[in-house]
Amino acid sequence: MVKNSSVQSPKVVFMSANVVSRSDLCKLQFNVNSTIGESYYCAASSGSSFVPGKRQVGSTSTTPEQNGTVTAEAAVLAQTLWDGLHDSNEKRAYIYYQPGAEFGDADTTDNSETGEWEVSITGLGGQWVAQFLQLQEVDNLSTLDNVTYDILKEWMIYGMQKYGDSLQITEPDVSAFANAGGKAIHIHGEQDPSIPTASSIHYYESVRSVMFPSMTFNSSTEAMDEFYRLFLVPGGAHCGVNTEQPDGGWPATTLQTMIEGVENGIAPATLNNTGTAAPTLCKWPLRPLWSNNGTSFDCVYDQASWDSWIYDFDAYSTPIY
Repeated sequence: MVKNSSVQSPKVVFMSANVVSRSDLCKLQFNVNSTIGESYYCAASSGSSFVPGKRQVGSTSTTPEQNGTVTAEAAVLAQTLWDGLHDSNEKRAYIYYQPGAEFGDADTTDNSETGEWEVSITGLGGQWVAQFLQLQEVDNLSTLDNVTYDILKEWMIYGMQKYGDSLQITEPDVSAFANAGGKAIHIHGEQDPSIPTASSIHYYESVRSVMFPSMTFNSSTEAMDEFYRLFLVPGGAHCGVNTEQPDGGWPATTLQTMIEGVENGIAPATLNNTGTAAPTLCKWPLRPLWSNNGTSFDCVYDQASWDSWIYDFDAYSTPIY
C-alpha cells in the first residue's frame, strides 16, 4: 500500500511512489486478507517508546529481531482497528486512523524475562483515564484486564460530561467567528497516527450542516469557503512530515497564504505543499484524481470517497461534533 503503490478502478487510477495518497481508496478497495502469508522482517531496535505528537509518557525498551508471515489473526486485528470502536450492540463509538498510518497504539512490549509479548498501554489514553476520570495519582492505568468496548465508550461519555464545559473545542456554530471576518485554514495529515483524520472531516461537515441546514451541498460548501477551508496532506503524519512517507511533505507557507486571504481577499483553491508526491493539496471535499501514470492529478469530487469519510456515531444519545 505504500511502496510504489498502484490502485485502479473504473473511476480512479492512483499511483504515488512511497506515499499512500488516497487512503479512502484503500478503505474502499483493499482487502487486508490479501496480506495473509506475506513475509515480514523487523530488525532489532532499542530506544524510547515516545511517539512525537502523542503527548504520552515514554520509556526505554528493546525490541528483538522478528520475522515470519502475516497470520489470519493479524489481518483480523488490522481490519478491526480500521473499522473503529463499536460497542457490544455494534453501534459506532469512534473512528480509527486511515490506512497507511502506523498501528502504534496497538504496539505490544517484549518481556525479555518471559519471552512473551505483553500489552503496552499508551500513556495518552491511560493517563487520561487514570488521572482525570478515576482521579488516581498515577501516570497510567496498571492493566486493561476486563476493559471491554462498552467500558471504553462509557469512559468517553463520562469524560465528555465531566469536562465538556472546559475542554469543548468542537462547537459547530462558529457564526460569530465567520461574521467577524475570521478565516480558518485547517490542515490534517492523512496518515496521522495520533488523531484520526476523519475527525477533522467530521467537524467540518458538522459546521456545514449546522450553519447551513437549508442549503444544498454545493451551496453550503461554497458558503463554508468564505471562512473555513480544510486540506488533507497525503502521507502526512501528526502536524508534520511523516518519517515513514517523507515524500508526502507538509505545507510550509500556510501563514503567508492566510495573510493573503485576510488582507488581500485571495482565498486558496489549493494549498502549496513541500511533498513531491502531492506538491499542491486539494480543498475538501475534492480529492486528487491521478492520471498520466501518476505524474499529475486534478482535484475532483468523488461521491464514494466522500461517503467513506462520513460516520454516524450512533452509540451515543447526543450529537457528536
